[in-house]
Amino acid sequence: MSATLPTRPDSRTRRAFPRLALVATAVLTVPAFLVGPSAAGTTGTTPAAATATSSAGTASTGTVSREPSPAATPAAPTAPAPTTPGPTASRTATRADGTTADLTAEPARPRTATVTRSPWNPRFACGGALTFGKVETCASISYEQKSVWTVTTSADSDLLYVRLREVAGVSLSAQVTGRDGEVLCHIGSYLNECQLGAAGAYTLTVTTYSGRGQGSYTLAVESRRTPSECELLPEEFFSFASPGVPKTLPAGAATHCYAFDQPLGSVVMVRTDLRIQLLDGQHEQLCGGSMCTLSRPGPYRLFLHELYGGQKTYTLTMPRLSQAVGCPALPLAPFGDPGAAVGQARVAPDQETCHALSIPTAGPVTVRFSWIDEQKLLWTLYDDAGKQVCSKSSAWYCALPTAGRYTLLVRNEYHYNPVDYQVAVTALHRDEGCAPATGTSWDQPTLHVPLTSPVQTNCQPFQGNAGDQVITYDFWKVTRLVDESGAEVCAEPSGKDGCVLPADDTYRVISLLTPSTGQNGTYRLQIRRLSDAVGCPTVAPISYGAAPAVGGVRCRSLDIPAAGEYRIHTVDANNHRHTHRVFDQDGQMVCDIAAGWVDGKCMLPAAGRYTLVLNPSNLVDNAYTHAVALLPAIPSGCATVSDTGWRDAPHRGGFQGAGQVKCLRLPSPAGSRIAKSGPGELGGERPIVTIVDGTGTKVCGSSSERGYTCRLNGQAPFFALLEGPTNSPTSTYAMVFTRLDGPPACPVLPRDVQTTLATGPDRFTACFSIPADQHAARESFTWARTSGTGTAEVTVFDSQGVEYCSPMLPAASQPITCTTLPDGPLTVLVETDGATATYGLTHREASAPTA
Repeated sequence: MSATLPTRPDSRTRRAFPRLALVATAVLTVPAFLVGPSAAGTTGTTPAAATATSSAGTASTGTVSREPSPAATPAAPTAPAPTTPGPTASRTATRADGTTADLTAEPARPRTATVTRSPWNPRFACGGALTFGKVETCASISYEQKSVWTVTTSADSDLLYVRLREVAGVSLSAQVTGRDGEVLCHIGSYLNECQLGAAGAYTLTVTTYSGRGQGSYTLAVESRRTPSECELLPEEFFSFASPGVPKTLPAGAATHCYAFDQPLGSVVMVRTDLRIQLLDGQHEQLCGGSMCTLSRPGPYRLFLHELYGGQKTYTLTMPRLSQAVGCPALPLAPFGDPGAAVGQARVAPDQETCHALSIPTAGPVTVRFSWIDEQKLLWTLYDDAGKQVCSKSSAWYCALPTAGRYTLLVRNEYHYNPVDYQVAVTALHRDEGCAPATGTSWDQPTLHVPLTSPVQTNCQPFQGNAGDQVITYDFWKVTRLVDESGAEVCAEPSGKDGCVLPADDTYRVISLLTPSTGQNGTYRLQIRRLSDAVGCPTVAPISYGAAPAVGGVRCRSLDIPAAGEYRIHTVDANNHRHTHRVFDQDGQMVCDIAAGWVDGKCMLPAAGRYTLVLNPSNLVDNAYTHAVALLPAIPSGCATVSDTGWRDAPHRGGFQGAGQVKCLRLPSPAGSRIAKSGPGELGGERPIVTIVDGTGTKVCGSSSERGYTCRLNGQAPFFALLEGPTNSPTSTYAMVFTRLDGPPACPVLPRDVQTTLATGPDRFTACFSIPADQHAARESFTWARTSGTGTAEVTVFDSQGVEYCSPMLPAASQPITCTTLPDGPLTVLVETDGATATYGLTHREASAPTA
């Protein structure tokens, strides 16, 4: 007699059990049987199949099984195992219906044993039927186990949303198969979409990824065509004032579904921090982003999911941007003080607010936020169809193509805290609130524009004629020029200063607040005509040494007697040099003297009138006094000075006013090198000196340094141009020039002997020569003040006037070492402060011991 054995729980299910164990187990697991001869006493008959009564009262037969049985599928009955011929024993048993039956038993066994069942570990872990919208949990799946799930859809061509969320343990793998076993899709970690075929049942199988280890998971599915639940969104939900729908998406859930209908072509804004899919009436995806145009008929469905399948509490809002409702009205503001026509709101981080505009006529507008708030916000203006018209990048000039309703959307994109803001919109094609008209003459008063709100836009009208070239000046504000229709004039750069007006018309300068202007008060504005400029004081050429007139008004009319090159020097009342530009009568720029230095030259092509404009960046004031020195490019009437100043009396002079330029003629020939020296304590104010040649071309740049050298390249004669120091419009000076490379030779400085020199106001420079055979390549020079006050410095030059060594700073006493002196004679120049003093000067070979 045989019986069915339970499946082994481990990986040894395919390994054969010992025959004796099988037999003993079969014997001991049969509940009741007979042993010995049969009741009829016959022998040699074929044994009947062994039969046992189950605990349920039904007969069951079985054979030894070496394969595990699936846990999700009941074990199928097996056929009775045949027995071998041999002695049998029979007895009669009573059936449930009262009849009797013979039982046949195998021969008695001499031994019996007790077998304990091992725990049952099936090949299948979890599984069953999946319900749309329900999250199933599988606490454990390990090794080669499988979870076999069944999902049934009632719609053809359904799309299945599948969320397999690994909770713990090893990675998992899953796939969906059809009835014919064909794999339709593989399931990954994120939300999966699986396209199904005909309505009916499909199988979803989950396994461990590598067939090893243990894990756990949740599993959820949802249908695109027949979702388990889809909340209907009412019409009021699409208002900007709607609080939205608060919900929680459970961990492991596939999606949440919402259904709605809106007019075809509507633009909706889906606001949620979940991933979205918006479908049309044919279940095709319309949008996957936050802004969606309903371009195909509905009704519509919106599916939401969390990227990683975690639990998520969210609030869904979906305001309609086309034919928007729920936005507070924002009336058009006038120019100047906007009064009550200001929108105010608080916008949270990553959130939006809106304002409704009603525009009576098409035309450009300016959208103004306070400057501080504008740095934190993004904004966009949409028409009533939900189409973007302009954005923050076109804040000052937004052209509205038609009259009608518009929606201003404001978003806190950049700031981590809520932003309280103000906004005003002003129509550029209207003149309400404009200031009284002004003129364009240069001598008219500077305009003072009142500022009462950080979001106001100001308007200043003026009358212009075709061809006028108009320029505006302001300090850290944005100014634009528009015509009566509000259209911007000269929107594109023309390469000219200012703007050439296209027609006779009334024009308006639109000025906008910038941060430096503050939140209220006034700012200054000038509107001026560059072509045929009027109102500028007249300036004619003057001679070198003459002091120019000082006055206000930022321009000058230059009366030029003949074409040629002129030197133009512009300073303020304190001798600060300024940039200026020169324009002809048509407003075309002729020269741009960027630095305003005395060597700035300008070629004027013809006799006539030109306009010079002082152009410092922060000047918007007619009261700013300055001087313009208009000089011939080639100096004349200049006093001649000595180039042996070390032995001759110094040249002395002075400046009587701001902007004065003096000249000195130098006797040194072309190619020579000279040094300019002057007295004064270190850092003291000295004249600025520029060397030019006989054509007026600059040879050496401007300098006020005490030890200033220059090689005279160019055409002789050469001139030193002197201008007064900054902050000293009136001052005196003394200076000498020393030729460093030619006769007459300076006195010899003896070697290893201290030479005494005396200094004073009329003797602040000394010059010595060292013959070629009286110095080494390395020489030390030492000077020390022996009486009086002041400092000195020593500089060593070669025979061509090239400097070889000098101290870092002047000092009362100091040694310096020159390490690479060239062969040939040297020149030693000593420059002092001009104070009364005596100095001892020594030179010796650097390696020689000091006395």
